[in-house]
Formats: sequence, C-alpha cells, structure tokens
Amino acid sequence: MVELGAKTIGSLTNTPKESKISEKSDNRENVMQNAKISLIIPVYNEKAIIKNTIETTLNFLERNYSDYELIISDDGSTDETEKIAKHITNPHLRVIGHKPNKGKGSAVREGVLAACGDIVVYTDADLAYGIEAVGELVTKLQSDGTEIAIGSRKLHPEGFEDYPVIRLLASRFFSFLTGLLAGFHYDTQCGLKAFSSQAAKKIFSCAVSDGFAFDFEVMMLAKGLALSVTQLPVKIINHRDSKVQVLRDSIRMFGDILKIRFAVSRRLERKTGSD
Repeated sequence: MVELGAKTIGSLTNTPKESKISEKSDNRENVMQNAKISLIIPVYNEKAIIKNTIETTLNFLERNYSDYELIISDDGSTDETEKIAKHITNPHLRVIGHKPNKGKGSAVREGVLAACGDIVVYTDADLAYGIEAVGELVTKLQSDGTEIAIGSRKLHPEGFEDYPVIRLLASRFFSFLTGLLAGFHYDTQCGLKAFSSQAAKKIFSCAVSDGFAFDFEVMMLAKGLALSVTQLPVKIINHRDSKVQVLRDSIRMFGDILKIRFAVSRRLERKTGSD
C-alpha cells in the first residue's frame, strides 16, 4: 500500500524537467512584475502642453508601475519648455537635453541611452495615441516575449481616422517605400515603441540619424540585429497640427531612408568585425 501510495504521489509530482520549466516561468513572471519602466518623451518648444503631459504621464506611471522613471529629452527648445519641466519636482522625473536643436532622433537617442529601466518606451509629447497605449504596449512586449513592441496605425481599422489627405498620402507612400527598400511592412513612423533594455542599448548605440527618419533606422537596425518584434494596433486620439512640413520633410526623409538603407548594413558589418 505504501509503495502504491508512493507511486501515486510520484505521478502527481513534477518531474525535474517540468520543475525547471515551471521555475523559469515563475522567474519570468517575477521579472515582468518587478520590471522598471523608463518612458522617454522627446520635446521641442512644447511650453503649451509640457506641464499637462508630465503630470498626466507621472500619474499614469504611479498608478500602474512600482518602479519607473519619466525622462523628458529636450531637443534644444527655444521657449520655456525646459524651464517648466525642471520646475516640476518629482523623484521619478528626469529632464535632460542639448542645444542647439538637432532633431527628434537625437532627442530620443539621448533619452534611450540615459534610461535605467528594464523596459524602455518612447512616445510623443502630445501623447497622440493616449497614455493608456503606453501600458498596452508594455503588456504586449511582456506577454509576447519579444525584444521590441511597436505601435501600428496600419493594423487598426481607424488608425488614420481624421488624417489630413496630404499627410495620409505621404504616410502611405513612405510606408510603401520603406517596405520596398527594407523588406518589412511596419508602421515605422508611429511614435510609440517599446524595447527590452538590452535591445534598446544595442539599437541606439548604433543609431546616428537625427531627423524624422530615425524611426526607419531603428527598425532597420532591429532587423539587422535579428531582434524579435511584435505589433500593437493603435489610433491617434489626440490630434493637433503637425510640426512636419509634408512636402519639404517628405523629400528630406526620402533622401534619408535611401542613405540609411545602405549605411546600416555597413555599420553593422563594421561593428560585428570589431567585436
């Protein structure tokens, strides 16, 4: 009877292999729950909205995460953006930046490389996709177990709702062009992306683009480094006049992505060789 009981108990007990799998799963859940979140918001002349953006974001982070930091990365603002941001006292808030203005890519890169979190996220100063989308993207990154999670307006049925026609056409053309040149069909210009800290450092330590095409460079580097990517459907809920001059900046971005397409491969080859 004792022997039979032992067998019965044994049949209900995890094998060493099952125990290891369970232990790994438990460890992953603990890491996910205890992960520090670094949220970077690049800004340039945002005095009208910066106070509300910071307060809204800090409130959201406080409600949802036990460990976090908000990094405001100022891209050489000439108004009172930096002054207003630094006037807000909060131990989780860091304000960094440079002068003169260099471009959004430079501000994001500086913020990412300064981040201390296990998960690094960046979004736009106007919280275009809503602050809740930040949390959804972090959850997507964690649940799918990938190294990168990006927002995609292309995957949302209302992703481009209320877009001005000229901007919509420019966005569609840019998407077609990046797909043709890079072989992927991400919504590269969506300003909402999340990374594991390792992936963030790998990518942004190699990134050099300062302009609006930096998002394309980020995804090109992710592809070259063979990093896993998942996507979250998003839509713009906070509309405002864009600082992008569609015709001028589209021509500039077209030139930038051609340069980036060929420069990234050479850069990664040199990095691999030096390693």
